[in-house]
This record gives sequence, structure tokens and C-alpha cells, in this order.
Amino acid sequence: MEYNLIATAASGIEALVGKELKSMGYQVEVENGRARFKGGKEDIAKTNLWLRTADRVKIVVGEFTAKTFDDLFEQTKALPWDEYLSMDSAFPVSGKSIESVLFSVPNVQRIVDKAIAEKIKDVYHRRGMLPETGAKFPIEVAIRKDKVLLTIDTTGDSLFKRGYRVDKGGAPLKENMAAALVMLTTWRKDRPFVDPTCGSGTIPIEAALIGHNIAPGFNRTFLCEEWDWMPKELWQKVRQEAEEQADYDIELNIKGYDSDQRMIEIAKRNAMEAGLAHSIEFEQREVADFDTDEKFGIIVSNPPYGERLGDEEEAYELYRQMGKAFRPHETWSKYIITSDLDFEEHYGQRATKKRKLYNGYLRTDYFQYWGKRK
Repeated sequence: MEYNLIATAASGIEALVGKELKSMGYQVEVENGRARFKGGKEDIAKTNLWLRTADRVKIVVGEFTAKTFDDLFEQTKALPWDEYLSMDSAFPVSGKSIESVLFSVPNVQRIVDKAIAEKIKDVYHRRGMLPETGAKFPIEVAIRKDKVLLTIDTTGDSLFKRGYRVDKGGAPLKENMAAALVMLTTWRKDRPFVDPTCGSGTIPIEAALIGHNIAPGFNRTFLCEEWDWMPKELWQKVRQEAEEQADYDIELNIKGYDSDQRMIEIAKRNAMEAGLAHSIEFEQREVADFDTDEKFGIIVSNPPYGERLGDEEEAYELYRQMGKAFRPHETWSKYIITSDLDFEEHYGQRATKKRKLYNGYLRTDYFQYWGKRK
């Protein structure tokens, strides 16, 4: 069976998710906050395992226009819920409504829940309450301008939860955002890579996962593995193929620095948990002390900014130090993410390019300084 699927993403990186899916061989339509594609059961498993920048993989059960609760009820009930849910499936319904006649989210959720329950009861000839003691199928009803989208989440915990983070600092970057920051650079596996403000190590670890071609979901499980129609052998096959595609032998030159020795210890523990302790060099070092004889490297930094950590004056001083330390290395490309839109002023140089990204709900810019080419 072929499913209509959606990979959801943070605002600003949906095009990256689309690019990932295309490189996996799918035909993709990128929309605001998501990328659409089609696939079977194996594709559900594969995309959950391999997508680095997405949040979740969802099955589209139905789409229609509804302006009344009757309409919502009847069209929801008419969908083939029995192709997904068993008689005892648990199906918690979450919802959102934007610029729509049906604006009351609790009412929308209640109607959808009732419609699905009625459908399941009709199919299985049940009366009274459904047990809902079986596997979980989280359903979302999203209404935008009266267009209803009903989906089932296959992922469970968001894809950014890779399973290697044993500890974190004060304001950790989500793993899928860290992967996006790496993928938006021109880094290649044979080039030096440095994160001078590495915190708990997320950016260097994601770079190493990319460098070794390790599936980001390799160390975790997914909600749909509990579904009786997702065969166990299929998961074994997809994981086995991922294991065969990993290149553990490649020598990577990845370094992570932080001024706080405690964060360096945390970063080392996280890298060890990810099986990448030998691929990344972590060291306590101040940003102002950055220096290197190497050429054509990449710097990616998520410095602590005012709104996130510490005070503004400290952040400005850090940006000035960055400018002073990084600028002499003309062949290096530097990529810095911050919510401080005056960053260039303190850094002392205009960026080659800026890209708007959302770190959670926080609007940030990714300032890119491209180095001289070979």
C-alpha cells in the first residue's frame, strides 16, 4: 500500500528536508513547515531512521474542506480509519485551527475523536466505549482557512531525540537544527570542521554522524514499531542496510571548543554515547584564542546570545572576539547563528549571506562568511 506522507520541519529548514528526501529518491513537494512525499511501509521506516533535519513523519489520512461541525464529523467518519486502527487502538487527538470558521480547537478535537470512534465501532460491530488499550496512533487535526488535514504520527518522540544526549547545557540546540546548520555549509568530509562554542557537543556530533554516513535514528525506536501492521523484519532490514551504509573508517578532522571545562566533559560523554568519541576532539579553549595553520576549514558556531543565556554586553564582547580571531583566516568559511540581528556590527564585518531560521519559537539569523576558494 502506498501512503501520502508528510515530513514536518521547523520554519526555515523545510527546503533542507525536501532536499534530503530527494536525495533518498522521493518526489517531493515542499510547503510551509513540511515536505510531502509518497511511500510504503518500508519508506516510513527508512525516513524515520534517516531524516536528519525533520521533526516527524506523518501519514495523511484525509484532506477536505469543512465549515460546519456536521461537515467535519461526516467527512472524518467517511475516511478509512480501519485501515490503520484496530478495535482496541488508542488514538489521542490533538488539534490546531488557523483563520478558519471552526476555530474552537477543543470542539474540533472532540468531533474528530467521536467520528473516528463511530467509524471503528461500525466496522467492528461494537457498542459502548472502545477499550483503547492497544498501540498508540496519535492523530492531529489541522485546519487552515477551512481546509482540514488529518494525520497519524509515526515517529513518537520528535526525530531530534537521537538518543545520544546523556546530558545538556543551559540552552541546548536541537539535534535536527544542529544537523541543518552543518548541512547549510560547504563542509566536505576531507576538510577541517570547528565549533568554537560547542556547549554539550551537538553540532560536532551531528557533523560526525554526517561524515560517517550514520543514520541519525540508529540508536532509538519509533512509535510505529509497535503497530501490528509494521512488520518487525522490515525494521531489521532497514537497520541492517543503514549499518552497511555507515563508513566508520573515514578519518574526520572535527574539533569542538568551549570556555567551560564542565561543558567539554558533557560533550565528551555525549560523543561517547553516540559512538563517536574517536571522531571528535574536544578541548577547553576561549573563542579569543582560536588559531589554526589549516586551510579551507569550516567554523559553525551557536554562541550564547542575550535572549538565550547571559547578558547582552557579554554576548557583544564575544562577537567582537570572534571577529578578531576568525577574520585573519581568509580561506575559512564561518557560519554563526544568533537572534541578535546587529551581530555584524559587533563582529566587524558584513556577512556574505544571511538565512532566517527559527530555533524553537525564536527568530534567528544564520550569518555566513564565505572563505576564499582554492
